Amino acid sequence: MSSTTSDVRRRRPAGAGTPKSPAPRRSWRARLGGHQPVGMLFVSPYLLYLAAIFVYPLGFAVWMSFHDYFFAAPGVQVDRPFVGLDNYTTVLTDPDVWRSFLNIAVFLVINVPLTTVGSLVLANALNKKLPFRSFFRTAYYIPYITASVAVVGVWLFLFNSDGLVNQALGPLAPSPSWLVNSQLAMPVVAVFVAWKQLGFFVVLYLSALQNVPQELYESAALDGAGRLRIFRSITVPAVRPATLLVLILATITGANLFTEPYLLTSGGGPDGATTSPVLLMYQRGLQQGHPDEAAAIGVILVVLITAISLGYRRLVERD
Repeated sequence: MSSTTSDVRRRRPAGAGTPKSPAPRRSWRARLGGHQPVGMLFVSPYLLYLAAIFVYPLGFAVWMSFHDYFFAAPGVQVDRPFVGLDNYTTVLTDPDVWRSFLNIAVFLVINVPLTTVGSLVLANALNKKLPFRSFFRTAYYIPYITASVAVVGVWLFLFNSDGLVNQALGPLAPSPSWLVNSQLAMPVVAVFVAWKQLGFFVVLYLSALQNVPQELYESAALDGAGRLRIFRSITVPAVRPATLLVLILATITGANLFTEPYLLTSGGGPDGATTSPVLLMYQRGLQQGHPDEAAAIGVILVVLITAISLGYRRLVERD
């Protein structure tokens, strides 16, 4: 018996130890609460806020999009039958809906790269030792916290037919003017939104740049790398998580475009050139009394923006 046991031990592969027992399964409470369950107690107020402000309205919008929903007087019980995909069929065969999504695509193509590149370049410049650096940081952030109505008034003064921009351009000024030109109205709105929200994204990039070790820049400078090479090889990769956040936030903000075209172009003009899906939802749901169709537009918009955000994440993580 002893010789057989010794033969079995000799035939055991080198490095093979005693078989490990499977790790004990964690209870659902431990999986939900993590290593510090008390943390859930501190997070719970925000979770309740998130559920009340976002989760419930989204779920109710999905329910509305599958029913023949209409507004009724408070306390009145009315039948709202299930209609399946009828609301989605209605909005997807409507040229105005397709026009609004095309408008927002044009907006995002202009606004998101301009916002991302502009905020990164400005943050990189403001991260260095410059004269009046605090003043410039504050100046870029002020438009973000200023009321949209006040800022829109300034842009209307600049881009009206007889505004300062056209006066400066003289014979080169477009005709029709910027905000009443179906080809130029949405690009102007995209530039306006990029300018207004630039300060917020500059702050995000500045916080990310504070975590980049200065030794990397010093070593690259000693190796003879120029400013452009240092920016491309050190700064851009180091702030990649912040870039992903900026891309997603800029896309979500652009997809929810409402105030700017409503104020700058008098509700989506000219000829619907600046009508966004959210503005169309307002018109369909509140002005025309079709909240079920508005809900269907909103659900489609949420699905598209979620897909774009996941695409951003895959692209940034792969790079």
